[in-house]
Amino acid sequence: MDADASEKFQEMGILPLLPTLLAPQSSCTPKVANIIAEVAKNEFMRSPCVEAGLIPPLVQLLHSKDHEVLLQTGRALGNICYDSHEGRSAVDLAGGAQIVAGHIKSLSQNTDPDNGKLLTVFCGMLMNYSNDNDSLQAQLINMGVIPTLVKLLGLHSDNTALTEMCLIAFGNLAELESSKEQFASTNIAEELVRLFQRQAEHEKKEMIFEVLAPLAENDVIKLQLVEAGLVECLLDVVVHTVDGVREEDVAQLKTASDLMVLLLLGDESMQKLFEGGKGSVFQRVLSWVPSHNHQLQLAGALAIANFARNDGNCIHMVESGIVQKLLELLDRHVDEGNVTVQHAALSALRNLAIPVVNKAKMLSAGVSDTVLKFLPSEMPPVQFKLLGTLRMLIDTQADAADQLGTNGKLVERLVEWCEAKDHAGVMGESNRLLSALIRHSKSKDVVKTVIQGAGVKHLVVMATSEHMIMQNEALVALGLIAGLDLVGAEKDFVGAGLVQVLHKLLSDEMSAPEVKYNSMVIICAVMGSEPLHKEVQGLAFIDVVSKLRSHENKTVSHQASLTEQRLTAQS
Repeated sequence: MDADASEKFQEMGILPLLPTLLAPQSSCTPKVANIIAEVAKNEFMRSPCVEAGLIPPLVQLLHSKDHEVLLQTGRALGNICYDSHEGRSAVDLAGGAQIVAGHIKSLSQNTDPDNGKLLTVFCGMLMNYSNDNDSLQAQLINMGVIPTLVKLLGLHSDNTALTEMCLIAFGNLAELESSKEQFASTNIAEELVRLFQRQAEHEKKEMIFEVLAPLAENDVIKLQLVEAGLVECLLDVVVHTVDGVREEDVAQLKTASDLMVLLLLGDESMQKLFEGGKGSVFQRVLSWVPSHNHQLQLAGALAIANFARNDGNCIHMVESGIVQKLLELLDRHVDEGNVTVQHAALSALRNLAIPVVNKAKMLSAGVSDTVLKFLPSEMPPVQFKLLGTLRMLIDTQADAADQLGTNGKLVERLVEWCEAKDHAGVMGESNRLLSALIRHSKSKDVVKTVIQGAGVKHLVVMATSEHMIMQNEALVALGLIAGLDLVGAEKDFVGAGLVQVLHKLLSDEMSAPEVKYNSMVIICAVMGSEPLHKEVQGLAFIDVVSKLRSHENKTVSHQASLTEQRLTAQS
């Protein structure tokens, strides 16, 4: 019924007369319900339908045994609920959803075509009732609608309209976290993969993808999808769309490769697909990295980063020559600069660099040289991963730390990033790399480069970090600076208030034992400098240190005795 006719309908005051015509036994009831369904197609008529008291008699009609009455009543209720808060509330109050869910359950086994139409209308009604409404969706989940709909999908897969309705319903419900457990206890994975394999049209595949993506966020379902053969379907989509120029090919390629990466985020599903590095899926995904297609390059690099989540996988991958592929990929993106690909490839390298046995191999493959090409990048995500990759690579690698630590350009850029107040991650990683260059090289040349590059003050600030690991890394580096070049660092130590920071760390009961120990080591080291010595005398260090002689940690109490001797000898 068009808008004009509906408006006349309302003006003539017909709506309030309809409840009395919705008698269960009357032969005109299905016609009246059909009129309501038509009227409610117009948005402005939905609230008037509720106000006219149509919902309670319509819900009563759901108890009817008459097929046509049920069909038209389902349509009427579904249309009134569409995007209408009042409609949904009224149906909720009258308990309509429970009755419809019960009908779907009892009708689900019947594959008669007429019955299929009724099921489609009922599923549509529940969808309109709960769409974008978390509490009503939760209500349907608690009623056990999910297992019923999954059964429907399996039994009625030939019924296109019903299948689509189920998929839209799954897409809505899967957004809710509470639905995932229920989905995981059904065979939804098998049903969706089976349905996907039968689809030729882009739109249908997209509909299934829209359900798969939220479901695949759950680790149990990830594994179920892998076991049901989804990966083979995705690889197939990639093969058929990689050279496509149509918009739908590009869209499908992105969705399929993104979903593949998502499946690899689950530990079990990832390990199953890795198959000790021999897996055909693993090999296929690797072949994406040298692809000419940016989306596939991105997915390939992200997949490697996801496979690289344990030492065994990382060691195997480095042995099999993956590093070279990633370096070639990065080289292609220094100039054409696709930020997401840069970020993904650096993430993969960072993860691969975690096992100690991989570090030297990766360094000799030239990883640090390639990574340094991205120093000019102005993109915080790329800066963050670049810093993390270099930090992982030089861990325990003295020569590499020495080489990078005497690279004036790198140190200069790190000092610049140490001031990146808008990007806490980049700031933290820059400080940590600056400290790591000193800690792992223990080299006077590196210390000189850091002093010349004005990096000392940042390490003093880092010692006041709220993260104990960062505090400690800073203190160890500061201790080495004081031990290797106190004269060169003296002015920066005074300017940055090092002695005051150490006093605060030693006085603070919350400071970790390592922090206290390293702070005292630095106090002893700076006593050889006249201005710093004066500052130490000016603050009552002796009181704080003597208290620490009775500290429960033996290393701390021993260092406190040594420090006290040093302070008294030089006072």
